[in-house]
Parts: sequence; structure tokens; C-alpha cells
Amino acid sequence: MNILTFQTQDALNQAGAGIITALLQTNPNARLGLATGGTPVGIYEELVRAYQAGTVSFQNASSFNLDEYIGLERTHEASYYTFMQQHLFSQIDIAPERCHIPNGKADDLDAECLRYEKLLEDSGQIDLQLLGIGHNGHIGFNEPDGTLTRGTHVVQLREQTREANARFFDTPDQVPTQAITMGVGTILKAKMILLVVRGRDKAEIVKQALQGPITTECPASLLQTHPHVVVLLDQEAGSLLV
Repeated sequence: MNILTFQTQDALNQAGAGIITALLQTNPNARLGLATGGTPVGIYEELVRAYQAGTVSFQNASSFNLDEYIGLERTHEASYYTFMQQHLFSQIDIAPERCHIPNGKADDLDAECLRYEKLLEDSGQIDLQLLGIGHNGHIGFNEPDGTLTRGTHVVQLREQTREANARFFDTPDQVPTQAITMGVGTILKAKMILLVVRGRDKAEIVKQALQGPITTECPASLLQTHPHVVVLLDQEAGSLLV
């Protein structure tokens, strides 16, 4: 596990985007596992700048998002489909048919989970999986539990998770109670994992995830078992590491 700490957000964003850009320059057909939320926004902005500068193309790349809320239309302003369109897809040359996001409005959610998992299997190993981490250690929407589901599945969101995401909705009660998420087993299949964490409020969970015991009660701790993890932290997020 390679842990890097940055003094500024700009430096962190440039480093994250640089890793993804370098991958695409050496492997234009790369399969990218992408994340949403506040954490990757700055990295996506840097990727857009790189594309506009002509230093990278997404034309032959494919993307697979970690998760999606259940019950939101794709056009809903807080859906992850809309998030990805606004922050990345609409500003680069990736083909729409190469952008994959679970369908949270599927009539049969179990069938949708099976479809998405098969899509991931058939597409081949993800080359780089971008991750953030929740305050309770969740990755994707895999919440702490006595056991974790390996493949793509429906998850009941913890209140702590819903509270953290309430800033993206008009009122807290509008935050969905369920989501579809890649399982931890699916995430760990990626060739490389890029974990990005910001803020002092994440410092304790960063310490638990990276230096604490490996346990399903802190799903991110299972990243310790992966052979190629790069962690990008701002100084506050990394302040408790020894």
C-alpha cells in the first residue's frame, strides 16, 4: 500500500488525475471503476482539463460506477447518473454506451444486480478502481456488518451514511434508504485501487482502515489485502497515521 499525503487540494487532485491519465496514455482501452460524492470532483475537473488540453482521450475507455441510489430517476439532480454526466462524461470524449451505472429504478432489483455483476465479469478486470471512504468505513455503499456480500447487491443505507449525503438533497428525508452497490469482492478484483480521502473528520476512519485490524465492521480495512493500493490523503485526513 502506497500512502501519499498532500499539502494542498490542488496537488492531491493533480496527482489523482495524473495516475488516471497515465493509465489511459499507456492503455487507451482501460476499464475505469468510478466513484461519486464530493471526494472525486476535483480529480474529475483535472481530467477534464487534461482532455481539453489534448493530453488524454477517453474514446476507447470504459467506465463502471460503484453504485446508484434506488428509487431516483436518472434525471434526478442527486442521482449518480446525473452526477457523472455533470462532472465528467458530458465534458470528455467517452462514448455513452461505454459508461455503465447500475439502474436504481429497475423493476426487478435482484435481476439488475445480477445483470451488472455479469457485465463486470464479461468486460474483464477493472484496471483502476477509484474509491472514497465513508465515516463508518464503507466503500461503495458496502456498510459495516458481520459479513459482507461479495457481488453487486442491494444495501440498506445506515443513518450515518444518509446524514452524510443529505447535503446533496433539499431535505434529509429525501435521501434514499437503499442503493445498489458493487460488493467488496467485486471491488477487490480491480488491478489497482486508488483511494482518495479528504478532511480531518475522516482521520480516525483512515487510521482504522489502513492501520487497524482487517474486519467487515470496517469494510475499507479489506483494502489491506489488495496487492496494489495507492492512497491519496490531504494532511488532515492523514493526521493520525503513524
